[in-house]
Amino acid sequence: MNHEIYGGIYNQRIFGESFEEPTPGITFDDFSIYDGNWTTSHGELHATKAAGSKFIYNPIELKNGVVEAEIKFDDTSGDNAGLITRVSKEAKGADAFNGYEISLAANGKKVVIGKHENNFSHIRDIEVDCNPAEWNRLKVVMNDGRMEIFLNDKSLFVHNENNPILATGRIGLRSWNSNVKFRNVRMKAENMDKILKFNITPQPEVSFHWTPIQTGNVKAVFIHDNKDAYNSTWSQMISKNGGSGKVGVANMGLNGWGIAVKEGQKFEGRLYLKGSYKGVVKVALQSVDGNKEYAIQELKGVTDKWQKFPFEFISNVTDTNARLAVYIENNGKVWIDQVVLMGTGDDLFHNLPLRNDIAKTMVNQGLTFLRYGGTMVNAPDYKFKNMIGDRDKRPQYRGHWYPYSTNGFGIEEFLQLCEAAGFEPCFAVNVGESAQDMADMIEYLNGPVTSEWGKKRADAGHPKPYNVKYIEIGNEEVIWGDIRKDYEKYIQDFNRIYDAIKSKDPNIEFVSAAWWRPDSQENMKMVFDALNGKAAYWDYHPWADDNILGSQVEGELKQMKDYFQKWDPNTKMKCALFEENGVTHDMRRALGHVTIQNAARRMGDFLLTTCAANALEPYLQNDNGWNQGQIFFTPSQVWGMPPFYAKQMASNHHKPFRVFSATHGELDVTAATDEKKEEVVVHVSNIHDYVITADICLKGFDSPSKIKVITLSGDLKDKNTPEQPERIVPQEKVLYYTKDLKYEFPANSYTILVYQR
Repeated sequence: MNHEIYGGIYNQRIFGESFEEPTPGITFDDFSIYDGNWTTSHGELHATKAAGSKFIYNPIELKNGVVEAEIKFDDTSGDNAGLITRVSKEAKGADAFNGYEISLAANGKKVVIGKHENNFSHIRDIEVDCNPAEWNRLKVVMNDGRMEIFLNDKSLFVHNENNPILATGRIGLRSWNSNVKFRNVRMKAENMDKILKFNITPQPEVSFHWTPIQTGNVKAVFIHDNKDAYNSTWSQMISKNGGSGKVGVANMGLNGWGIAVKEGQKFEGRLYLKGSYKGVVKVALQSVDGNKEYAIQELKGVTDKWQKFPFEFISNVTDTNARLAVYIENNGKVWIDQVVLMGTGDDLFHNLPLRNDIAKTMVNQGLTFLRYGGTMVNAPDYKFKNMIGDRDKRPQYRGHWYPYSTNGFGIEEFLQLCEAAGFEPCFAVNVGESAQDMADMIEYLNGPVTSEWGKKRADAGHPKPYNVKYIEIGNEEVIWGDIRKDYEKYIQDFNRIYDAIKSKDPNIEFVSAAWWRPDSQENMKMVFDALNGKAAYWDYHPWADDNILGSQVEGELKQMKDYFQKWDPNTKMKCALFEENGVTHDMRRALGHVTIQNAARRMGDFLLTTCAANALEPYLQNDNGWNQGQIFFTPSQVWGMPPFYAKQMASNHHKPFRVFSATHGELDVTAATDEKKEEVVVHVSNIHDYVITADICLKGFDSPSKIKVITLSGDLKDKNTPEQPERIVPQEKVLYYTKDLKYEFPANSYTILVYQR
């Protein structure tokens, strides 16, 4: 979750704060690297596991011609790797580019074909059978809108598409969570036949998200040091050994996208220093090239022991692409670790270390329930006790999505966000947590200040218990296959954590994360029987990327409810729909959410809640492959996507009691009212690409004086951008009541009609 947190909801502006990322070591002549670790030896290019790393050849754009490469996987535990063609607008982030992707699966069983327009659209999977541990040649022949795919000289598939965005561009290589090698990367076109060479230039030894500062004729040394770091394993050493100029390092925030500063804006920060150095260490806000300084502070008194050095800035300019620099101008050595830069005042949400504009946007969306979990919790070192205490000493760990994850924002910060925003929180825990640690966790979160762990919470600044109500044990457990012994293992893990938490707080309601497989009744019944009476809810994650999926989800929810009641007519277990998943954030996705919301209303109180994933996404910086954020952000901007507004509309007009409704035709309709029956709210989804005119008959309600109508509509691929953040937003109008109302529901639309007495 680092990419949704750092630079996002967590106000920390520095990414790579504790220098745990390795050094680039080298740069490749003529190539640009976007994420991942790429090295070369003996003419081969090696890439280690990373989410969507890219290796782009810069000198030549290729519209028509042939691109090929030989590929060999080091193991079959990864996903895929291969070629990308007609690449443009590439940046750091898994899906941050335009282009086609042609990849071989790490198990040698399929070739994956897709396209990217700052997202991922799946084109086709082609079944193959090759040995991934041997060299396999992947080839693409491009001729205007025609693209033919070959594996080992066998034609697999022809794709035809005239897309001006993907008409031309550079070529490159891509690895998705795979340890893979490439060789004989070749491009051919008219009057050109070129095998690419991986020539390298050594680079200063500086941690990946930092850049070296070396000016004038200074003699500088940079060492990425793994001895005696202040936090975790690594720190950064800078040394000036003569000459004139500056030696230091600079950071530009999340994946180098820039730190946004405004004139008069106050920042507070801190960093930890040690060394053999008698001069001052300067820390400054600078322009991206370092030629202008917007604020500067001198730090004195560096010794051979780690010390904390606080600093403050007030920027004298506005710049959306600034950087933080730490440097020295006298001879000597300085070690740097754990660098923090935070906004202050109005930049903070309720004076918490949270970005105010993003948190307020979440509140304005009308959220009432927020889940913190997902695959991030499945990382072995995702542990609660590493997320509490001094944020500057919380250890780095290998995260699922990002291998150098940090704990500056954890479960406690999530609960503080929910407390300040008025959200009902639920979080997931790793199934590998020990019983003792889970007992201590719930005592820390919910226990009185007189308890051992409740006192630790109070000492950390929060005397009042958090009053956590919902905890999920695990996430998508056994999603990898219908394996009985793995379901049995999950039952054991669930019971261990359940017993530990219940012994401290009997009021907690638990959510089962066992992957729901309705076609595996034997295993589902085994889990149900074991957890019935313990788990209040069973988590269910449907696909939500299409505007027609509501009826499918409704059928699966009815089936789940029927199974529960068949297995135990007196059961109290219900469903928590914690992830509506997909890979888009456009109008189609908004309608997918709307139809699932209508299904949820028809299911009544069998559902605890419906959560559309994901809440947040950094624009062009996403690292988890799920390009499905509702709130997008950059360093200086926050805006909602169409699904954001669909959820906002529903929340702003939520009523707790469903009204019987019947529909004739193609519209998807539900209706609800309040306790006093003063309003009736009708939710209507038109998932078709044409206008539908319908008669609306409302019975048993005194004649309304007026009808408020709110509509969200647009082409299915429409979405909002930084340049047009309100391209797709709800439109509101008022109708005056007539007995026989006819209404035209726009194509691809979600409409709410509010009948008021």
